[in-house]
Amino acid sequence: MADDRRLFEKLTLEGFMSGLSWLTILRKRENFRAAFHGFEPEALARFGARDTARLMRDSGIVRNRAKIEATINNARRYPELVEEFGSFAAYVWRYEPKRRSRLADRAALMRLGLAPEAVAMSKDLRRRGWGFVGPMTVYSFMQAMGLVNDHVGGCAAGVEVRRLRREFIRPR
Repeated sequence: MADDRRLFEKLTLEGFMSGLSWLTILRKRENFRAAFHGFEPEALARFGARDTARLMRDSGIVRNRAKIEATINNARRYPELVEEFGSFAAYVWRYEPKRRSRLADRAALMRLGLAPEAVAMSKDLRRRGWGFVGPMTVYSFMQAMGLVNDHVGGCAAGVEVRRLRREFIRPR
């Protein structure tokens, strides 16, 4: 995935999922998109106190003030990454694990834990002032966007992700 807006959306939704189920977020995804102006960082960066109050009243999304404020803050920090790296995708993909993803059995996956690259990206984003980007959130984001393929061997999704990763041209 190299679409900056979709990457920003996914990272944001992973932050909203923190402490909740992914199904909750999926059911509210279209409401999130409407409430957060399609996750366009430039539009979100202009949100102010009225927008935060509006979002806190919106039952179609997760009404967590800290997560809402982090989303707005992250949108304000977003242009700094784009300026430095050329795109948000180029920033994200520089954290792709160097080791080749390989499908493993469940026991091996349980021993893997978080990719060190997820911890590194989380630390870097937080150093840059981003919020709700802890290591678990970033690791889930990396899995969802294909940076990490840790499906169990024999899983059709894992085979498909492997194929897509081979064909994917990494942003620079």
